[in-house]
Amino acid sequence: MAYKTKYITQNSSKYIGNPDKIICRSLWERRVCKYLDENVNVIRWGSEEVKIPYYSPIDDKIRRYYPDFIAELKDKQGKIKTYIIEVKPKKQTKPPNPKKKKNRSFIQEQITYTTNKAKWESAKQFCDQNGWKFIILTEDNILSQGQPNG
Repeated sequence: MAYKTKYITQNSSKYIGNPDKIICRSLWERRVCKYLDENVNVIRWGSEEVKIPYYSPIDDKIRRYYPDFIAELKDKQGKIKTYIIEVKPKKQTKPPNPKKKKNRSFIQEQITYTTNKAKWESAKQFCDQNGWKFIILTEDNILSQGQPNG
């Protein structure tokens, strides 16, 4: 069964969108919510509040991608920077192992990777056009010191 919970903000004034509708689809997403909600350098944040069109090579259609988070953060110089953040297992950020070609899961892993890659390329272009930055957080970022460090 998939993990899915509601997140209740401690600082709802910082939330972009409806703070009563924040859904965490993993424990890692929940950690990122908590970090964004409680970090004093986060000015505003939202979960699945941005829609980015992308071309899906899997079914040859234009689809919509809702990245996990948008966040406006104040850096050490006091400048505000906007980030689009995706939370994924590291395994899904790399092409599947070609040694597993005979494994049934290889096809699904290839579809997942190809879809993710198409979404992320569109997200990078979208961010470039808006002067934002796109980052992918994996367990390496999220679990080190218990906070995102992308």
